[in-house]
Amino acid sequence: MRRLVVKSMGSQSAALKSEVLLFPQPALQLIYDTAPIGLACLSLDCRYLQINQRLTEICGISIEDHLGRTVRDCVPALADSVEQIVRSIMQTGEPVTGVEVAGQRADQREERSWITYWHPLRAQNGEIVAVNVAAEEITERKRSDRAMRRAREAAEAALEHLRETQASLIEAEKLAALGRLVAGVAHEINGPVGSSLTVASSLQRRYEVFAAEIGRGELRRSTLNDFVDKVRDAAAQLIVNLNRASELVQSFKQVAADRSRLDRRRFEVGELTEQVFVGLRPQLRKRGLALELTCEPNLVMDSLPGPYGLVLSNLVLNSVVHAFHDGGTGTITFNARAFGDDEVEIVISDDGCGISPQILQRAFDPFFTTRRNEGATGLGLHIVHSMVVDRLEGRLTLSSEPGTGTIVRMILPRSIKFAPQPGAAGV
Repeated sequence: MRRLVVKSMGSQSAALKSEVLLFPQPALQLIYDTAPIGLACLSLDCRYLQINQRLTEICGISIEDHLGRTVRDCVPALADSVEQIVRSIMQTGEPVTGVEVAGQRADQREERSWITYWHPLRAQNGEIVAVNVAAEEITERKRSDRAMRRAREAAEAALEHLRETQASLIEAEKLAALGRLVAGVAHEINGPVGSSLTVASSLQRRYEVFAAEIGRGELRRSTLNDFVDKVRDAAAQLIVNLNRASELVQSFKQVAADRSRLDRRRFEVGELTEQVFVGLRPQLRKRGLALELTCEPNLVMDSLPGPYGLVLSNLVLNSVVHAFHDGGTGTITFNARAFGDDEVEIVISDDGCGISPQILQRAFDPFFTTRRNEGATGLGLHIVHSMVVDRLEGRLTLSSEPGTGTIVRMILPRSIKFAPQPGAAGV
């Protein structure tokens, strides 16, 4: 679309000249008088030969001040472009359409816009004798377009802000999940470390008694044998407890590393799941909830352990908060098995209070929660859905009825197709 910018559309008074071409045909005159758009006819030297009433209304001009006068006399800012269009039509015989004109009406200061169409007027012998011009005002349309563009830009800015806010909340939720993992692992480590400390303290006291007997020269064979037996038992207990603590630390280190990166690696589903559940069991025991894990042996995936662990944590904690919100006891069950040759089926279920149909259909919506007054963000299941579908390339279904518990079923590929690029944002 071509655009002509007009600074002024002033008019000058002039008497009609004798060479003005009139249109005696009643049909053509009727078209001019009743057309809903502005119409004008220009001679080949760019004089106004005919102007209809609608053109005077939309352009703020008068017929008397234009008929018989040239465009250069009436609208100097348009003259060069109009003359160029008329020459083009005379040379090619083709119409020129879609020319946008912007300027001010003679009786107003605000800028207005028109779209114009230029067609040759031919005599009976085919010779071009004039040019018909149609003008439609599009000022309001352009205002609406500008308003819509501004509204779209504002909406896009708001959407981007919402995405940034959501990303920040997701990051906060991930950090909170990692914090819960730290607390759980610390609680688990406290058991074997505390037992080791007790055994070591007891062994130290026995050593002091044994050393005192040697110092007094009262050592007997029975005392020596008893001391050796106690040392052997204490050493065995220390090895068991410290190995357990070491395993917990290694598990925590691996889970924390998985959560902080998007590294793809091979892992055994049962082993990684148990590592993730280590940090959750203390909280579940405190609430009187049991966590049962059943996994087909040697079930290996080549995937993203970080998102996988985050999905498991969020699903278990979601059950704690929503399925057993009344403080009742119950069981959360994890089952994993091969699903065909290329996929793994994982089912996490609980025997809690269940979900109503109205809530079920919105369960994965971001920021939707029925526990907002208790500090819930409504991002737990949304993150689960995002991780399963976008990161783990799987499928996810949620089924529940009030009073019958909830079942989450995931179908995950054994090997994902698209690993995140280096430097990608964390999950």
